[in-house]
Amino acid sequence: MPRTWDPNSLPPDRGIQRLIEGNRRFVDSQANPSSVLHRPELAERGQRPFAVVLGCSDSRTPVEILFDQGLGDLFVVRVAGHVVAPSIVGSVEFAVSELGTRLVVVLGHSQCGAIAATVRALESGQGPESKNLRSITDRIAPHLREILELGSGRPRSELLHESMRANVRASADHLRHGSRLIEELVLATRVVIVGAEYQLDTGRVSFFEGI
Repeated sequence: MPRTWDPNSLPPDRGIQRLIEGNRRFVDSQANPSSVLHRPELAERGQRPFAVVLGCSDSRTPVEILFDQGLGDLFVVRVAGHVVAPSIVGSVEFAVSELGTRLVVVLGHSQCGAIAATVRALESGQGPESKNLRSITDRIAPHLREILELGSGRPRSELLHESMRANVRASADHLRHGSRLIEELVLATRVVIVGAEYQLDTGRVSFFEGI
């Protein structure tokens, strides 16, 4: 089990509600202007984020802004396609063990370039020329193959949306079972891992059920 545990950490259900309310303010253009103000006291007292968010690097998905949260509220990890590599797992381990954060959100989004690139690679049989880009698409591809094989004739937008959601679930599952530390915290109900999707056209975030 982790070395530290903060009994005052925000419970996961309240953390989700806080994110939902923040996103509602963002969508309604009622974001709190004080959220982005500098808070020098954070340097002295350290950080106590109430949620970890693993999101995509897409420039249109700034996590703190779309959830209307301020400095120190969220522990954000961003990588193209929100793929889970060892360094990502380590970052989440740090937040849940050393900072006591109890909520982990894997956030996908519509029109994800990493998802589209992976779909193209599976359809053509040829991945990106760059081995670094392939390290991303190769992590996503196994979760999309069945969707594409069974999706003949379906609108491409539906396939991309379903592929994005499948990738969110796969990343959440990898975090849940790819780390003994995180898995023990989940089993002990100290940490909850959930999936969500952000719609670029509406600005709304929807949390998955039963992930």
